[in-house]
Amino acid sequence: MCCSGRALQTREVSAMLTQEFREAMGRFAGAVNAITSFEGDKPVGLIATAVCSLSAEPPSVIVCINKSASAHDAILNHGYFGVNLLSPLQAHVVDRFTKSKGADRFSESDWDLEDFAVPILKDAPAGMVCKIGNCFDGFSHTIFVGIIESINLSDPERNHCLLWKGRGLHQAVELNIAS
Repeated sequence: MCCSGRALQTREVSAMLTQEFREAMGRFAGAVNAITSFEGDKPVGLIATAVCSLSAEPPSVIVCINKSASAHDAILNHGYFGVNLLSPLQAHVVDRFTKSKGADRFSESDWDLEDFAVPILKDAPAGMVCKIGNCFDGFSHTIFVGIIESINLSDPERNHCLLWKGRGLHQAVELNIAS
């Protein structure tokens, strides 16, 4: 099922180009998401910004996950993953996921661990249950195509997303620009 795409060819790159790439990407703001799944009956997850919509028909997303991430193989084996968009009120989830391991990442937050194929954060601005439709090799990462099976949306007043930019967390501010 997974990694059916052609292997990408690579060439040697200089350390300077790698550093400049990291600097350039640090200037992009990305929505912060908790990507979740199960390994057996234990919840697993990681924080990711490499998430984007793919298509509305069928509703689908792309998620890029480092092959060395602790949840990578569990996601691959389970066949499902959750995309939980985090709000600024959920910055503690990022802290918890980066400082804890395994199921401990899911303590101290209100996760629905029973109603879906994957853990969904109850108050997240958006939570999506995705079945792996395909995946591709992306050098150090696997590029997962997720076919969305269900979506959980929170109160529209809580729909602001948490952003990662320049090695730090930020919140988006709406600009009132006259048209």
